[in-house]
Amino acid sequence: MNWTLADLEAWDTRIRRHVEEFGLDTYPQEFEVCDQEAMLGYMAYHGMPSHYPHWSFGKSFEQTKTMYSYGVQGLPYEMVINSDPCLAYLMRDNSLCLQVLTIAHVYGHNDFFKNNFTFTSATRASETLASFKTRADRVRRYAEDPSIGPLAVEEWLDAAHALSLNRSRNALTPRLSPADQRARVVRAAEPAADPFAELHLRAEPEPVDLTRTPLEPDPDVLLFIRDHGYGLADWQRDLLTIVDEEARYFVPQIETKIMNEGWASFWHHKIMNALDLPPELHMEFMVRHNQVICPHPGGLNPYHVGFVVWHDIERRFGGAESAEGRAKMFEVRETDRDVAFLRRFLTHELMRELDMFSWRPRGEHLVVDKVADEENWQEVRDKLLHQVGSGGMPSIEVVDADHGGRRALLVRHRHDGRDLDLGYAEKTMAHLRRLWGHDVHLETELRGKRAMLTATESGFDARLVA
Repeated sequence: MNWTLADLEAWDTRIRRHVEEFGLDTYPQEFEVCDQEAMLGYMAYHGMPSHYPHWSFGKSFEQTKTMYSYGVQGLPYEMVINSDPCLAYLMRDNSLCLQVLTIAHVYGHNDFFKNNFTFTSATRASETLASFKTRADRVRRYAEDPSIGPLAVEEWLDAAHALSLNRSRNALTPRLSPADQRARVVRAAEPAADPFAELHLRAEPEPVDLTRTPLEPDPDVLLFIRDHGYGLADWQRDLLTIVDEEARYFVPQIETKIMNEGWASFWHHKIMNALDLPPELHMEFMVRHNQVICPHPGGLNPYHVGFVVWHDIERRFGGAESAEGRAKMFEVRETDRDVAFLRRFLTHELMRELDMFSWRPRGEHLVVDKVADEENWQEVRDKLLHQVGSGGMPSIEVVDADHGGRRALLVRHRHDGRDLDLGYAEKTMAHLRRLWGHDVHLETELRGKRAMLTATESGFDARLVA
């Protein structure tokens, strides 16, 4: 280790001056220096200094530790928590140059957390660490309760974890109470004012079944079960709330991975070049920076794509270092998430520069389907948009809580051209049936035809329907 804590404090002071000069708006920043073992633990627990216990986190720790020990996987340079003050971890074994680069990178994330709408509308950064600790204490209390026990808690969390991301992905859409949902459905069914009613006959509005639950398809699967499940104990309902709240915290990070990493990379590059580094540090910085943003053959490096797109926005809307270009960047940083970001700013020229293409299976192999040429680039981009953020995960919504009059749960897969993997569907529906306590039916499409998947006491079944 060729640095001291005093060195890091001095570099942090210099970096913060440039953060202010560049106009970044950040929370107060705190750093913690940790060793490899601690970093492995933070990785397993999603970076949180306090988290509820579950066997899956221990499994993640052992897997990552084994892969790291055999050189199959490295450790991140840093981890950053969306909190106020913002908390980041630095690896003790990193070189001085890598620590300085990482600190600069962290301030980019910090600014993004504080200003991007997906974070500001979905989370309260000032409550992040306290909320995770409070939830951890509640889970431990249930596990230590002799009437419940750790096995029941873990099994319930197993099922809840499997459905945790089957929730609303729009942070700006509040969850309506049953009464508010009923009022909205009734208003929608009422005939609109018609000043020409006497001149023509009006069609009768379609009748609304106000006894159905839910009145409208509900994407928040865990919260629906919490609110409408039959015979659930208070601790079971609370665990569903806990898992959903933690998913709500992580969804913005899923939805902005390319923007967020590209933004942090853009600003660490600007800040590091403004620091007037000594030659030996500058040379290492260039090597490290290129390692961060280099393309991934056969895959997509979010650091690389985001870095290129942010530079292009600055160039196209005023030029490098221009006030207009920076103003546009700050505007986009605040209002977009990955899907909108790429749809608006991933141009044909950039896709050619990034050498993008789409692929499709052919037998046991994958072959190039379309390349980003003049004719096909928009189609390739649209396929990418289906993969980023939450788009890579199936969207499921609750349709009926009493399907067939037997308390069966009917859910619908919002099919977007991609069939469900039946192996994953079978496991997920078993978890869903455990949470609901009764049979579960799932509407979807398979090979272009309507299908119904069922999970009952007899097991799993999939069949095509007329």
